Amino acid sequence: MARTALSYTSLTPNGHTTSPAGTTIDSTLVTNGVVINGVDPEHTILRVTNTATGAKNVTVRTGSGTQSWMAGQGDLVVAVGANTGNEFVGPFTSARFQQDGSSMYVDFESGFTGTITAIRVPKAWN
Repeated sequence: MARTALSYTSLTPNGHTTSPAGTTIDSTLVTNGVVINGVDPEHTILRVTNTATGAKNVTVRTGSGTQSWMAGQGDLVVAVGANTGNEFVGPFTSARFQQDGSSMYVDFESGFTGTITAIRVPKAWN
């Protein structure tokens, strides 16, 4: 099955960004995972909430291809506590997590419910 595309919420430089609701983690996302296309791993933070009654893992998959020369370090697995507020994961290293085609893959443990938001942190400007 195809992964579900997750869009970015960009933070506003010198301003404010209203907290987004996030994308619901449902059985489709648990089964297929998500993909963030056009990813900039060093400026990407994931906000993950878990509404399940037990702790669940979210997994950021290592990349593939020649750009992911640090992929040997393996996936990043983060336990998200039961009924949490917000857990923030990232930013990430391109050399470890970027897939071919400038994307990043995220998977969820079976039974995971809650929300996920991909946040793009702006680059420094002059």
